[in-house]
Amino acid sequence: MTTQTVRVPPRVPQEERTRAMRARLLEATVECLVEYGFSGASTTLISQRAGVSRGAQLHHFPTKNDLVVAAVEHLAVVRGAELQRALGQVPAGSRRTRAVLEVLAEHFTSPVFTAALELWVAARTDPQLLAAVAPLEQRVGREVHQVTAAALGVDAAAPGARELVQATLDLVRGLGLANTITDDAKRRKRILDQWARTLHQALDALAATPTSNPTRPTNSPAKGA
Repeated sequence: MTTQTVRVPPRVPQEERTRAMRARLLEATVECLVEYGFSGASTTLISQRAGVSRGAQLHHFPTKNDLVVAAVEHLAVVRGAELQRALGQVPAGSRRTRAVLEVLAEHFTSPVFTAALELWVAARTDPQLLAAVAPLEQRVGREVHQVTAAALGVDAAAPGARELVQATLDLVRGLGLANTITDDAKRRKRILDQWARTLHQALDALAATPTSNPTRPTNSPAKGA
């Protein structure tokens, strides 16, 4: 008689199971924010989508605000890393400026922007939520500004450099907002084409100033931006 050995699957450590459960909750929260908005994204709906019990959800995130802020922060970190990688892969050359704008536009039309927008609107009339959202938005804003300036090769010491980068971010953020209502791809392309030419010329002017120490990759004339 042959004795068969029963192999018991290795037990997943509790810490790893907890991490996976939190990740499911955060991802489900973002999905519900995008699909149903802040008011429609109930914690019950989120728990069901994540396949997590209400008790477990409440243990890790006692309130809806806690869960939503954590979810948007988590996705902002992930998308921020993706944005930095994408900008780092933009090749130098005549169309670099336009390529940087395209990467930014994709970032501000992604689910993380839609989820964050729902959070901002809700925070406007919720002091407790605003207290959690405002520092997050400031930190994310600084990080996006820094990676954008680096991608464009902007010398931070040049007069007007910071404002030029911020104007670019405000533009693509506004285009992202418009895209939440209707598909704005055609209009967005025309605007980005024009702003690329304008931005390219402005960057060249900054690089030519005596106080500037440019790091921007060399581009060909502005018409190629």
